[in-house]
Parts: sequence; structure tokens; C-alpha cells
Amino acid sequence: MLRLEQLELGQGSFRLVADLEVPRGASVALMGPSGGGKSTLLAGIAGFLAPRSGRVTWDGVDLGPLPPLARPISVLFQDNNLFPHLTALQNVALGLRPSLRPSPEDRQRAGSALVRVGLAGLEARRPAELSGGQQARAALARVLVQDRPLVLMDEPFGALGPALRAEMLALTREVLDGRGATLLMVTHDPADARRLAGAICLVADGRAHPPQPAEELLADPPPALRAYLGLTQAT
Repeated sequence: MLRLEQLELGQGSFRLVADLEVPRGASVALMGPSGGGKSTLLAGIAGFLAPRSGRVTWDGVDLGPLPPLARPISVLFQDNNLFPHLTALQNVALGLRPSLRPSPEDRQRAGSALVRVGLAGLEARRPAELSGGQQARAALARVLVQDRPLVLMDEPFGALGPALRAEMLALTREVLDGRGATLLMVTHDPADARRLAGAICLVADGRAHPPQPAEELLADPPPALRAYLGLTQAT
């Protein structure tokens, strides 16, 4: 279980607090206005931003002393974070061996992941030789091979068209559900939240609220979420 215990994160004058838990195997969409702190929350969990106070724990273990690479976490960034001088296969293999010296088994696993996301035959291409959608799929493949129990995604498929985005969301759900991984994903699209996540964590007004069932929250959104979604006030 992921537990944020009276966590306070901040950058400059911005302050975000969270006191919540996410069960193992849950899929949670982070939603809220731009600048509300969704990416800040992921950065705090992943270890890229030190908390001002409070703790992040996983299965009762305090992650605070651990650097990002030592945490049981995979992260898929908004910009995919592919290395331009490496091939698609090498970028995926980094998820298994950061030393850039993958074993034959590592290369086989990376190649299989590329096949699974629809990039068979493109292993030798560098990011500049891939379309935006192909880059997103290569980045997803790197996360999938890491086999870590907690996966954080920051709008990973925002640049994809509707059909391909739906395909990647379905693949992500299939793979992560199959291994019982926990997912937190930033999204601005209620349809994506419904498709992928069983729950939504509203991040607004300086607070990350405890996850609530997605359908219930979207059917009767609180004022902050209603304003974010552009819905008229109920009468």
C-alpha cells in the first residue's frame, strides 16, 4: 500500500498537502486544474522533490531515505524522456540495466516489450526517427519491462490521437493488472480516467484529496472538479 502521511510538498510559495492511502493494485487518476500540484505530487512520491514534512511509505517502509532509482517505482514522464543518441531497443533496455550494457536476456526482454506496444521492426531507430506516438509507445515499453510494483505516469499519452490513446491505455491496464501493480496517472480527460482508473484523486486548492470511485465522483463532482471540467453549477 502507498501511504502519504501528512505529506507537505512545496516549490517557492506553492504548497501541496496530502494525507491519503492507495491500496496495492489500485489504479488512480490524478485530476485537477493546471498548476494544482499533480506533477508535484508525483515528483514527491518518486523522490525527485524532498518533502517539507511528512512521509511517503510503501508497504510500511519509509521511502524518504531512498534515492529515486532505489524506490520500487517506475515513472513515465510527460515528455517520454527518451535519450536521443540511443536506439529504441537501447532506451527500453535502460529500464532493465542503466549501465548501458544489456545482457542478451535484457535485449530479448526489451525487444519483446517493443513488440507488445506495436514497434516490431523499429528496434534500431532513434527517437528522432520515430513519430510522436511511436516515442510514447517506446517510453511505455521501458516502464513495462521494469516490473516494479508502483507506476507513476504524468499525462503519458496526451500527444496521441484518440484511437491510439485508447489502445495504449488498454495495454497499460492489461499489463499492470496482470502483475498487480499500483498506478497513479495524471490525466485531464475524464474519459481516460473512466477507462483506466477505478478511482480519482482530486488535486486542487493546495490539497491532494483521498481517492474516490471514479464514476461516483464524476457523476456528482465537488465544486473544484466541476469548475475544472467546465460544468455548470447544478440547480
